[in-house]
Parts: sequence; structure tokens; C-alpha cells
Amino acid sequence: MILSVHNINKTFDGKDILRGASFHMEKDEKAAIVGINGAGKTTLIKIIIGELSADDGDVTFSKDVTWGYLAQNQNIDSENTIYDELVEVKKDVIELERNIRLAEENMKHVQGGELEALMDKYTRMQDEFQRMSGYAWQSEVTGVAKGLGFLDEELGKKISTLSGGQKTRVALGKLLLQKPDLIILDEPTNHLDMNSIRWLENYLLNYKGAVLIVSHDRYFLDKIAGKIIEVENTKVTSFTGNYSAYAVKKEQLRATQWNAYIKQQAEIKHQEEVIAKLKSFNREKSIKRAESREKMLDKIEVLDKPITIDDRMKISLTPSCESGNDVLTATGLSKSFGNEKLFSGLNFEIKKGEHVAIIGDNGTGKTTLLKIINGVESLDGGEIDLGVKVHIGYYDQEHHVLHDEKTLFEEISDAYPNMNNTEIRNTLAAFLFTGDDVFKRIGDLSGGEKGRVSLAKLMLSDANFLILDEPTNHLDITSKEILETAISGYTGTVLYVSHDRYFINRTATRILDLTHGTFVNYIGNYDYYIEHVDEQMNRLFGVSGNVGNASLADGSYKYGTPAAPQVQAPSDNSSALDWKAQKELQAKKRKLENSLKKCEDDIAKLEARDSEINELLADPSIGTDLAKLRKLTDEQTELQDKLATLFDEWEQLSSDLENL
Repeated sequence: MILSVHNINKTFDGKDILRGASFHMEKDEKAAIVGINGAGKTTLIKIIIGELSADDGDVTFSKDVTWGYLAQNQNIDSENTIYDELVEVKKDVIELERNIRLAEENMKHVQGGELEALMDKYTRMQDEFQRMSGYAWQSEVTGVAKGLGFLDEELGKKISTLSGGQKTRVALGKLLLQKPDLIILDEPTNHLDMNSIRWLENYLLNYKGAVLIVSHDRYFLDKIAGKIIEVENTKVTSFTGNYSAYAVKKEQLRATQWNAYIKQQAEIKHQEEVIAKLKSFNREKSIKRAESREKMLDKIEVLDKPITIDDRMKISLTPSCESGNDVLTATGLSKSFGNEKLFSGLNFEIKKGEHVAIIGDNGTGKTTLLKIINGVESLDGGEIDLGVKVHIGYYDQEHHVLHDEKTLFEEISDAYPNMNNTEIRNTLAAFLFTGDDVFKRIGDLSGGEKGRVSLAKLMLSDANFLILDEPTNHLDITSKEILETAISGYTGTVLYVSHDRYFINRTATRILDLTHGTFVNYIGNYDYYIEHVDEQMNRLFGVSGNVGNASLADGSYKYGTPAAPQVQAPSDNSSALDWKAQKELQAKKRKLENSLKKCEDDIAKLEARDSEINELLADPSIGTDLAKLRKLTDEQTELQDKLATLFDEWEQLSSDLENL
């Protein structure tokens, strides 16, 4: 074990963030921390690396374990070039290599004991140099740089001129080159294109050390993680397997929790009904039984209602009207920025009902193309024709459709003036904005919150052709799954740009790969693309797709797609047996219900007779008639015995019916 996190508690402003959080990591283990936004994932990571202190609990690293951490965003302040910044990590190896060359030169000029001592030192330095993989340091640096998407001509760029995303990639490269025993990464794929993500997947899979990742990239987690550490409702739970295995287990666990919760709620309700009934009998014995049941009910540890996806964001996308079959036709599109040509002669069509994903490396013009279709950017050449009755709904990853100076309420009410206050609030509540949240300024929202507002406006639009630019950016996994379900069930047409391979896999019916300045068409989802990209790239351009195999410094690693959980269809025999069992169960239930009703009717009759006897016994004329008095008291004694038996029978029947 290289890391132990034991019983961590953390509270902010009186609100519990983590409670009794515990997990551990073994040498070479690959694990991922998952949870909705705000669950406490980053807090847990910061406690592990010592940036935050826990209120209670311990974080323990094994002796001599080295670790490295990459935050989501880096602001490296350096005048070094990209290459020099990466080489800085190898300065010990470079210095050792310089000393080895110096020793080789000095050995030419010394003799005797001095030579022997120098040769001993030289041998030790050579051994250390080999242990540090000194002969491969240059290829490691260039390999990591290229793997993370830096071109040869970019390696001379100064760090100070880079974007935030590029700086984060440099920081990631430095961390990988340091090779600590444990790598801790917070959203490492945020600033990488698909090829770089695939390269990083293979690098980490083959990494001789442990890896702990916080990520919303489910496809990435499927490839890397052998353990999922879930943060939910202040608790931390570990699951063996990748993300897909976790999702199946989590759904099973959630179903079990729901069943237990529903069963307990039904039992509580049943006990309360029995208590009320026993009290209504208004007899000493039944009241005592009711009090006994009340004490037992007070001792029950009531289960919390499980959180489900249905408790969170609710998206319903419905086209207002049906478009013609030809939704969009693009002919001869070309676009350049200065001397940089993005694409030329681009032709493609979008048909009604298609869900088309545009993929490609960063900088190929994917987002620019969406802006051109929406009239935000101009074309250098070519034509775009929209079909009959096509109404576009545009989701912009930069959220230009939002107005920073407006509140959330104003953003919706100004766009849809016919909506009343209740309708606006209900819409915003469906996207997790409640109470005073609706009066927040758009400009003060986080990226994820802006994304939710944009989705709310999209849901309200009359669109039948959705154009989405990176719709899953800044969404947590739960919200992504809700959006996937909405898009998958959408009967209109969808064209989107995304790096989220899991999202593409679930929602795309066709993929357009923007590469070499043109589109390559794949009629299928992302798994289909993975299967056919090498063949297509070789056929069209004579190059490898660099997908099926991702090369590393120490060889290559071929990977496939994680298998979906297999569900065996029930046989005809099992269906017949289930039907028969269900019929028997229904018959048994009806029999118990009839018996219970008869029992209650019998109790009512006996209690009515008991009341009559009490009235007769209160009559003075009866009190003087000893024979009649004895007869009535004997009848009442017999009646009380029967009632006691009926009470027992009623409780048993109620219990049997509840259990059934």
C-alpha cells in the first residue's frame, strides 16, 4: 500500500463535505475519483496533497513514496521555451551525462591511483545513468511533447506566449517526465484533443507507478481505471473495475437501496396503521399492544431517501415541427485565417433525424464550421443551404447566446416574453437553479452553470435542428448522462462538435472526421469509428489513423473497446414460470385480503354485541334477574375470548399481507 486515506472529515461553513472518507491505493494501481460537481472530489484531493487540512482523519504515504499533482489549470510563469521547460525535468540526468563526458576526457590525462579512482567513479556514474534511463531522455521529452499535441515547430514557443490550456499541457508533460511513484491528475483531458487523450491513455496504462485521476471523461476512465472511488453525500465508496463496471454496480446498489427504502417506508406505514387500528378497538389489551408497537417503531433507524438522477436536472427536447428530409447541404466550403487554411472544398449533407458528430484535432476548424452555419463567422467560399421548415437551435461553448449583464430570470423572460413567472422559475429549477439563484448575474456564473442556462434556452426553443458546440463541457457525469438521454431520444436533427467519446458513442448515428482539410464519413458511433479509422486513413491518405495503435517510447499498446455488460434474455420457459408464479401470488393476495376483511367484519360485529351487553348490564331490571345476568356475563366472557383471538388473527393476516 502506497497511500492510505483514513476516516477524513471536512466541514465548510457548518456544512459537511466529507464524513468518514476512507480508501487506499496499492503500488501500480490505477484509480479514479468520481462524483457530481460540488460533491467534494477536489477537496479530497487537496487534503491528500496537503493543500487543505482535514478536520479529522489521516492521510499516510508509504515511506520514500514520491508523488506529483496536476491541477485543472496551470499558470506557469517562465520565459523558457516549451522544449526547455520540459528538459528542465531532466536536469539531473543531463548534469550526470555532462560529468560522465568530463570523466571520459579526464581519464586521458591521469595515471595510476588517480586513474583507478576516476574509473571507479565513472563506473558508478554509468550505472546511475542507466538506472535513470539516461540514454533515452531526449526521446522521452520529444515523445511526451508530441504525444500531448505539441508540433515540432511549436517546441520553440515561449511559455509566456501560451494559452492556459497549452500551459496545462506543458505542466502535464513535466509531471509525466518526472515519473513519481504516484501521479495525481485533476481533469487531465480537459485541454487535450482526441489523439492526445488516446496517447495519454496508453502512457498511463503502461506507467510503472500508481495513478489517481479526477475526471468526467467516462471513456478515458473505462480505459485507465481499475478502481472507482465515488464521492457522494459526504461518503466515499470504492468499487472494483472501470467506469462501465461501476455504473452497472452503482445502478444495482441504487436499486437495492430504493427497495430497502420503499420496503421500510411501507413497513412504517403498515405499523402506523396497525397502531391506529389497535387504538381504535379501545380495549386495554389492544392499547397495550399499540403502545408496544410504538416503542418498536421509535427504535427503527430510518433510511435516508436515495438520490437518483430523476432528482436532478430534467431535460426534455422536442422539435416544434417536422423539417423536410434535406436539413442542410454544404457545397465547396473553404475558410482560412490569414495564412492558416482550415479547410477547402468541403462538401457534406445532413438529413432529417440524423445525429451527426464532428470530430478532429484541435485547430482543424470544427467550432469555426458551426459558427459559419449559424452566421457567426463568414465563409471564404462555398454555399450552405438549409432545407424546408428547418429551425436551428444553437448551443455555443463560449455561451455568446447569453448576456452577462442579465440575471438568469431576465435571460429567460426576455427571450420568451410569453412565459409567466411560475413557468420561468419551473424551467430554471429543472436545471438546478432554485430560490434566489434565479437572480444571479450570468456574468457571475461558472462555466458549468452557464452551460445549464444555455441548455435551458435550447429546451425552450422551437428548434428542430440542434447545433451543439462541446455540450458536455463543464457538466458532471450525472448531468452528461441526462443530456445523453435527452439527445438520444430527440426526434429532430442534431449536429455537434464534441471531444467526449462516451457521449459520441451513445448519441451519434454518424461521425464526420475533419482531417487533412476534408471530411471522412463514418456511418456509426465512436466504437464504429475506432474499428474503421485506420483502414479509411490508409485508403484515403496513405497514413495510419493512430487510433488502433498508439505508439510509446517503449513500444506500442493495442486496445479495444470495453465490453458492454451482457444481459441474458429470459427463455420462454422462464417467462411462463414467472407468469404462473405471478398468478399464484395474486390469488394468494386476494385470499388474504378477503380473510382480513372478514376478520375486521367479525370484530365489528362482536364489538357491537359487546356494547349491547354493556348497555343491558347497566339496566337495573337485569341486575335483579340473576339468571339473565349470568347468561349475559358468560356471553360477554366468551365474546372477549373470541375478540382476543380475532385481534391475534388480524395482526397475523396484516403482517402476512404486508410481507406478500
